[in-house]
Amino acid sequence: MFVAGMSYSQSQSGAYALFLGVLGEEKRLPIIIGGFEAQAIAIFLEKMKPQRPLTHDLFKNFADSFDINLKEVVINKFEEGIFYSKLVCEREGEIKEIDSRTSDAVALALRFGCPIYANADIIDEAGIVIEESESEPGEEETADQPAEETGAAHSYGYEDFLLDELEEMLQKAIEEENYEEASRIRDEIKRRKERL
Repeated sequence: MFVAGMSYSQSQSGAYALFLGVLGEEKRLPIIIGGFEAQAIAIFLEKMKPQRPLTHDLFKNFADSFDINLKEVVINKFEEGIFYSKLVCEREGEIKEIDSRTSDAVALALRFGCPIYANADIIDEAGIVIEESESEPGEEETADQPAEETGAAHSYGYEDFLLDELEEMLQKAIEEENYEEASRIRDEIKRRKERL
C-alpha cells in the first residue's frame, strides 16, 4: 500500500482522514487519525526539516543506533471501526513483531522506507473506491490533494500576503516548530504557484 493523501476528517472534529492506496487499484483505505500523527506524516511527505527530531524521527534514530530495521508494517485487524497494526522488526537476524497504532506505523514506515501491507479481508471490508483522474496508480499524492478535492482547503487569511512574504512566514513557522501553520502556508504557496 502507499499513502495516497490526507484531508481534514468530515466526521470527527480535529481529526484527519489518511488514505492508503492499494497498488494497481483505485481502492483506498480511509483511516481516521489524530492531528499529531497527521502532522508527522505530512512533514515527512512534504520533506520539511524540523529543528529538532519529532517522536517518529527519534524512534528511527534510536532504531538505527541499535541496528534495528523496520522490515514492514502490517495492518492486521479491523474491529469496531478501529485499525490495528504491527511493526515487523529485525535485529541480527531475529524478527520481532510489535503492536502499533496504524497512524504511528505509517509514519514509521515512511521514515524507514519499508512496505505497508494490509490483510485482504480488511481491504474488502473497509476499503472504498475512489476514481482518480490525474494520478497514476501507485503515485504518491501530496497531503493536501484530497482536501482540495473535497472543498476542505482554505486560504486561512493568507490571500493578502505576497509570495515572498509567505515564504518568509513558512520559514519562521518551521523554525518555531509550528508545523500545522507551516502546512497551511505551504498549501497557499503551492496553490499560488499552480495558478502562475
